[in-house]
Amino acid sequence: MGDFVKGTSTRPADTADPGRCQCGGDPPGTVPAGAEERFRGLLEAAPDAMVIVDDTGTIRLVNAQTEALFGYRREELLGHPVELLVPGRFRAHHTMHRDGYAANRQVRPMGAELELHGLRKNGTEFPVEISLSPLETADGLLVSAAVRDVSDRKRAEARINELAGLVESSQDAILAKTLDGEITYWNAAAQRLYGYTRAEVMGRHVSLLATTERREEIDTLLDRLRRGEKVEHFETLRLTRSGDLLDVDITLWPTRAPDGSVVGACAIVRDISDRKKAEEELTFLYEQQRHIALTLQRSLMGTPPAIPGLTTASRYRPATQGAGVGGDWFDLIPLGAGRVGVLIGDVMGRGLEAAAVMGQLRSAAHALAKTGMQPRQLMQSLETVVGDLDVPDQLVTCCYVVISADAGEVTVCSAGHLPTLVALPGSGAHQLEAPVNAPLGVGDVLYEQATAVIPPGATLVLYTDGLIETPGTDIEDQLGRLTATLADLFAGAPDLEVTADRVLAALLPDAEGHNDDVTLLLTRLPDAPLGLAAIDLPAVPESVPEGRAFLSKALTSWDCAPTADDARLLLSEILTNAVQHAHGPIGLHVCRTTTELTVEISDHSTHLPRPRAATEDEESGRGLILVRALADDWGVRPTEAGKTTWFTLKL
Repeated sequence: MGDFVKGTSTRPADTADPGRCQCGGDPPGTVPAGAEERFRGLLEAAPDAMVIVDDTGTIRLVNAQTEALFGYRREELLGHPVELLVPGRFRAHHTMHRDGYAANRQVRPMGAELELHGLRKNGTEFPVEISLSPLETADGLLVSAAVRDVSDRKRAEARINELAGLVESSQDAILAKTLDGEITYWNAAAQRLYGYTRAEVMGRHVSLLATTERREEIDTLLDRLRRGEKVEHFETLRLTRSGDLLDVDITLWPTRAPDGSVVGACAIVRDISDRKKAEEELTFLYEQQRHIALTLQRSLMGTPPAIPGLTTASRYRPATQGAGVGGDWFDLIPLGAGRVGVLIGDVMGRGLEAAAVMGQLRSAAHALAKTGMQPRQLMQSLETVVGDLDVPDQLVTCCYVVISADAGEVTVCSAGHLPTLVALPGSGAHQLEAPVNAPLGVGDVLYEQATAVIPPGATLVLYTDGLIETPGTDIEDQLGRLTATLADLFAGAPDLEVTADRVLAALLPDAEGHNDDVTLLLTRLPDAPLGLAAIDLPAVPESVPEGRAFLSKALTSWDCAPTADDARLLLSEILTNAVQHAHGPIGLHVCRTTTELTVEISDHSTHLPRPRAATEDEESGRGLILVRALADDWGVRPTEAGKTTWFTLKL
């Protein structure tokens, strides 16, 4: 190139090729053709647009990249002022700079931190970088300008600056670190959060932000980042410069080299102390409300009494979602004469409204059961109670079982409730046969009951739907699972408390994941009585002494002499009432257990006797008052055939 620009051309000036460099003049000597061609080849091969101008700013030579960059054809540029390629607002300054460069000729490299712009033929502007090189020729100074379009780079720089501004102005602490844990970036929010300035932390290990017991946590997170894992919303405690502990939420992600290898990590740290405090307050309020609700529900459920001779185990588990309260309840009701009522129910729905309905129904059912009425009669009465509650579309399932231990019988009436199961040691478990009645609240239902013989030692299993109705399972499958579980547990003679826990563990393995309240009640029938005796008598006066004689014989054989006089006196009063006011035959039933003697007199009259105060001149009206005074317990209950009057004496 040096030979070319300093040599002379053999071509006359008026016949010169306008696209070729005219830099030699007419003095003797010629430009070697090979050198000129090499210069042109180098110019065309240059990666940048090349524009060569003379000292007047006239374009003398351009390459193909110039045409592509500016949109002009070569002939449209040659011989024209270079200001053609400069935006109009810069042309005056450009002329001044060009004149200044002619006076101070030096090479100016690319990237001289000048804001330069080019102008395309279509009028669009674009940022450029230009390097200048002076060329001394025989005709004077030529200046070679290499022009590079930096639009993409400027856009990238603008994007980087924008992102950097966002990072620096972020309200979340943002920091970067090496895979060894050395901090390499620290924004203003990090300084506000932790209290350290950028100068204080740069190059230091990130573990300075963790307490001693959490240093291993830092190592674990760095290991995950080295493996290329992203860690999202990791909640932990961090240490400030002043020694305070902060609840923070950290998101970390690995940074990668162009080849994809992990070279570092970035972290966004958010102070969640206020959120944690609010969560703790909400949790406290929630637990407080839940405690109040459960206390209310347990008070409404009441505590069933312990009944001598009857072994029971019960479990109640409130729902783990929501307020936890629901409509489950159960009750044990001593009915006297060795009979016990077992009641379980479930008000559909959840919340305080269901609990309130449950409380009212439980109280009503307990009071009705104490009258000694039959299970079907109790259900019929509860149906009326549900209707009177004025709760639209309220449905209640309920099951009432009356256990007659001396007869080894149970009478059951179910209002849409799940089947009662019977488990017998060594004999597995099965459903207790009972009519299928509609739930309470349906209306216009005639409830039916059934009586079954249950051997002593058998266990009745009553439960609510929360035990077997779980999401994603079939209720029949779960009922079969419950039956099989009971069969396994009753292979021997298990403890009922242990059995109740194992049933819950088998059916509800996730103790914190059930969305309905659960009630389970196990009731084991007592052993057979030590003595039983029964006789039917006609409704005639002679039956009174005959009944006394029958009772005396039984008491003598059972070694119950201390109670014989009182028992005979009470039997005489009740039997006399039956003979006078009832229809025969009259049934006399006597039962002896280890702790008491029970005497029952049944007749076919539905009229229930009531104690009353007799006047001085009346001969009747004092019998039941005497019974109340001498018996340890007594009562009257309706039966299918009429009524039964009974009394008990402690042995």
